[in-house]
Amino acid sequence: MTLSQLYYIVAVDNFRHFGTAAEHSFVTQPTLSMQIQKLEDELGAIIFDRTKQPVVPTDIGVKIIKQARIIIQESERLQNIIDSETGAYSGQLKIGVIPTIAPYLIPLFLKSFVEKYPGIELVIDEITTREIIKGIDKDLIDVGIIALPVNEPGVLEQPLYYEPFVAYISKGHQLFKKSKIDASDLSNEELLLLKEGHCLRGHALKLCRSSEREWSKGERKILFESGTIETLKKLVEQDFGITLLPYLAVERSCSLIQPSLVREFNAPVPKREIGMVFSKAYLKRHLIDALAGEILKVVPRELLETENTLIVR
Repeated sequence: MTLSQLYYIVAVDNFRHFGTAAEHSFVTQPTLSMQIQKLEDELGAIIFDRTKQPVVPTDIGVKIIKQARIIIQESERLQNIIDSETGAYSGQLKIGVIPTIAPYLIPLFLKSFVEKYPGIELVIDEITTREIIKGIDKDLIDVGIIALPVNEPGVLEQPLYYEPFVAYISKGHQLFKKSKIDASDLSNEELLLLKEGHCLRGHALKLCRSSEREWSKGERKILFESGTIETLKKLVEQDFGITLLPYLAVERSCSLIQPSLVREFNAPVPKREIGMVFSKAYLKRHLIDALAGEILKVVPRELLETENTLIVR
């Protein structure tokens, strides 16, 4: 039995496909299949039911894979202890970042992080909160950067900063005349939202004190849901209603917005809590701490403040 064989069966369990598992394990499918077969022969047990598509573990296979994950975690923990004691910052750090954070935060810290820690290979994936939590559970993601909280068993949360919301208001909207707005001014009837699965959608509805059902049945000419903030911005610029933007989307995209359409909120300013999530096993702790340190160095100081703040959760 080898660690490589344990990695292979975990990969197949994650992807439920031998070819995809081999691709993510950087080996050929025949090699991966042969090694898993060897492990099954050694254990005297069939780990996967190959007659089904997608591939599923057998009853005994479920128990073997569960133990394999524990062994892999403990082997990685041993390496982490050595790296922490020697001050080595090396290896791969797999990061998941939600789409309403990724394009605005990553450019702030990426260059400085790579220059300071050249031995760390960053693998960054822009995915939803749900996919990040699933990835952490399956050890496909080491750390996620998301809007908190998630309240998931087996997942630890570490706050980083508090990002204000701003309104992006079309010139024909009644709120356009105001220099600042209140959360109570928002109505769901002209609100443009991201698609389901994006936490910014939930934040917007909570600020409007509306439910998903109320929004979908609101009186509007166009019921539009977008997958990107940039599309919502374009619609507002074409005089379609109002949308909410995170602070960094405005701060870091000055050339891509119309400043005259931006309205800040009166106190208490609604904000979302941005933080990191990772497994309770807390593997690669020193690498995750290094990432947190670099992020906190580059975010605007005002994002660390909570005075006169309404945290939207």
